[in-house]
Amino acid sequence: MPPRPAVLTKRTLDKDLDKITHAEDAAKHVLRRLVTPGLGLIFVGLAMLFAGVYVFDQPGAVLVVAAAALAGYMAMNIGANDVTNNVGAAVGARAMTMGQALIIAAIFEILGATIAGGEVVKTISANIVDAVQVPPAILGWIMMAALTAAALWINLATWMNAPVSTTHAIVGAVIGAGISAVGPEPVNWRVMLEITASWITSPLIGGLIAAGLLYLVKTLIVYRDDKVAAARHWVPVLVAVMAGGFMAYMVLQLSPTGKYQSFTIILIGIGIGLVSWFAVRPLVLAQARDLENRNSSLRVLFKLPLIGSAALLSFAHGANDVSNAVGPLSAIVHSVGIGGDAIGHPPLWVMLIGAFGISVGLLLFGPRLIRLVGEEITKLNPMRAYCVALSTAFTVIVASWLGLPVSTTHIAVGSVFGVGFFREWYTRHSKARIAYIRRKAESFDIDEPEEPNIHETRRRYLVRRSHFMTIVAAWIVTVPVSGVLAAMIYWVMFALFI
Repeated sequence: MPPRPAVLTKRTLDKDLDKITHAEDAAKHVLRRLVTPGLGLIFVGLAMLFAGVYVFDQPGAVLVVAAAALAGYMAMNIGANDVTNNVGAAVGARAMTMGQALIIAAIFEILGATIAGGEVVKTISANIVDAVQVPPAILGWIMMAALTAAALWINLATWMNAPVSTTHAIVGAVIGAGISAVGPEPVNWRVMLEITASWITSPLIGGLIAAGLLYLVKTLIVYRDDKVAAARHWVPVLVAVMAGGFMAYMVLQLSPTGKYQSFTIILIGIGIGLVSWFAVRPLVLAQARDLENRNSSLRVLFKLPLIGSAALLSFAHGANDVSNAVGPLSAIVHSVGIGGDAIGHPPLWVMLIGAFGISVGLLLFGPRLIRLVGEEITKLNPMRAYCVALSTAFTVIVASWLGLPVSTTHIAVGSVFGVGFFREWYTRHSKARIAYIRRKAESFDIDEPEEPNIHETRRRYLVRRSHFMTIVAAWIVTVPVSGVLAAMIYWVMFALFI
């Protein structure tokens, strides 16, 4: 008797279809993880093509195109690691969504890099290792090794969720590659001392300014009996100070040296501040209408200043940190005779590679570290986040004006810690807070809460010490690690190509 033909039952068919569906889901998951690196690789290729258009048929074109690829890769790593400085506070305070924050940061990063990034580029490309004492061919390979080492270290740090300083990385890499190539003599140790001093002082200054701003906000607004009325008065003033200070910086940055006296620049800043005050005041009054007298209402009124300070900080970051990517590329372009006579003043196409690279990096890889700075070090609401962002922006702006390649990461995280430590002190010692609590207790006819003991106070620290130690450790190792890595890469390049 012949065997019966196999009958495909419904259960068997469903199992086979489920297997196909699971295989498709697995394939989509794998491909989704490859999309972001693939887009980054496409940008690196476009940077090479962009550079090739400008240096086609010129001596050293191959070196410049390769350097453009490394600069694009470095710029993407800067955007991926440093975006936390710009919008982490705003996202942590829930003043804007992740998508809104990334778009605002990308736009203002490009503007800051292209409009005001030239002065710090000069320091990175020509002042750390004296370009006059180093043969142009050797200088080009020094910068190639520095770009490669710094980009690799920042990429590793981003993967490890460590917000390290991209400025530390590139400066350490330039020094390491320079010493391995020509010894310590061409290194400008006076400039290095100035940069190192700014690395130490800038986070302290940022923290102090942020703490001072938060003290004013708490004293003038938060611990007033009518919070909304106080905010209606002071929020437009805070916005005016921010706008006036930024405009004074722009006049200094864009006008020819000596065109305006200091008094004139101050008057311009005051004028723009007054215009901003008149423009913002009706908006704040409209927002404050029908708001209840509670802290949650202040979140609404501080949303606009926080978005403005995040945009300002993105501009400042682009102006300062674009040098970490295009400074070495500018030196390489000059070393092959393409960049003209003025080293440290890169062509526009060089600046555009760095500007767009930072924005591509933060759009593709940026959200990875935002929550660490914005949420995990200390709790941020819009008032605290505004103090952090404005303090960081003004500190970076002044450093960019002076040509100092400070660490935006140091200043931003220093400001966050400054706010957190100030809150701990203010919670225990502020007379204004104690008087406010007593007035509230009397109005509700309740007893004042007892002061917590020292063990309870330590348990409720507002700054997470573990993050503090981890971030400081990452800062300490960045310069030596990037320097040693750059020296090793230079020796490999020397053995293969020179």
